[in-house]
Amino acid sequence: MTLNEAQEQVDSWIKEYGVRYFSELTNMTILTEEVGELARIMARTYGDQSFKKSDLDRNLGDEMADVLWVLICLANQTGVNLTEAFEKNMAKKTIRDHDRHKQNPKL
Repeated sequence: MTLNEAQEQVDSWIKEYGVRYFSELTNMTILTEEVGELARIMARTYGDQSFKKSDLDRNLGDEMADVLWVLICLANQTGVNLTEAFEKNMAKKTIRDHDRHKQNPKL
C-alpha cells in the first residue's frame, strides 16, 4: 500500500464509519496520546521500565499503526499529500545530511 492509498483508505473509512473527522486540534491531541502509548511500550520493551499487567496485552505494531492512523487523519484534514511531503523530506535530509552521519564519531 502506498501513502496515497492509505490516505484514501482512511478517508473512505471516516466517511463510511466515522461520520466525520474529529477537529484538527482534537486529532493533534489524540496523536499525542497515541505517541505516549507507543512510548510506554518502547520504554518497557527496550528501556529499563518493567511491564505492568495492564501493559502485557499491548502490541508494538498496533500502537505504531494507531500513530500512523491519526497522522493520516491530520494530513487528510489539512490537505497534506503525505507522498509528496515524504519525498520532499527525504530529499531535504539527503542534501543536508549526506556526510553528517558518516563523519559522526559517535556512530
